[in-house]
Amino acid sequence: MNKIVMRILFLSAVFLATSCSAPGGNDNTIFLMKTTLGDIKLKLYNETPLHRDNFIKLVNSGFYEGISFHRVINGFMIQAGDPVTRTVPIDKSSDSLNTYTIPSEFNKQLHHKKGALAAAREGNEVNPDMRSSGTHFYIVQGVKLNDDQLNLAEEQINSNVKRALFNKYIHYYADSAILSGVPLSDGEIQEKASDKMFRYLTTEGNYKIPDLQRIDYKTIGGVPRLDGTYTVFGEVIEGLDVVDKIAAVKTDEADKPLSDIKILKIKIVSK
Repeated sequence: MNKIVMRILFLSAVFLATSCSAPGGNDNTIFLMKTTLGDIKLKLYNETPLHRDNFIKLVNSGFYEGISFHRVINGFMIQAGDPVTRTVPIDKSSDSLNTYTIPSEFNKQLHHKKGALAAAREGNEVNPDMRSSGTHFYIVQGVKLNDDQLNLAEEQINSNVKRALFNKYIHYYADSAILSGVPLSDGEIQEKASDKMFRYLTTEGNYKIPDLQRIDYKTIGGVPRLDGTYTVFGEVIEGLDVVDKIAAVKTDEADKPLSDIKILKIKIVSK
């Protein structure tokens, strides 16, 4: 075999390997979610392996069968994953997020476009590391945005990220002081966190929504303000009409659907 042929074969193998591992490659796990209002087909991202493997584990165990969509906001998202909703009617105790958590896997290439599958979580005050709920997920519906609205969203993203990071640094230095046995005053903790925040801002700068993501937000819609603080780990590839149908149901003042919308089954249809 001559060198030219060998080089072509080598380059082909490299191309095949990289194309399979790229976003949207052929090795993504595909799920079919059957609900009482229709079917939704989902693709998991390999760029978020902790969330991917956790979701696969839950699906294979049958965890989601019989669970309801307990929080629905038209123009925003639909949420499910509270085990309480499997056995009792939806009430205000749902959405407790009282399950295990997994580390966040933020990725600037994965965004909250319409159909994005993401992990719910507790707020920053009690969850400074922004860890994801182990079982709660939401599917983005969102709305279409123009450039002015996206510019405002950029400001909100940067504000959210900075506030979350500063809160994380505060908790870190407070906890470190307790563990070390060397007490620090509130002022000293604030000073250390502020110094850490200043170093972050001078090296990272402000986040800008990439052009391709702007196109998504303008053409199909989404919720960009959640980018950078909630983990996106998959997307809907069929059944956005079902997402719209679920989002349109009547809800009470706590965003609980007045009629029960259940997940009948989720199964893997390809890997």
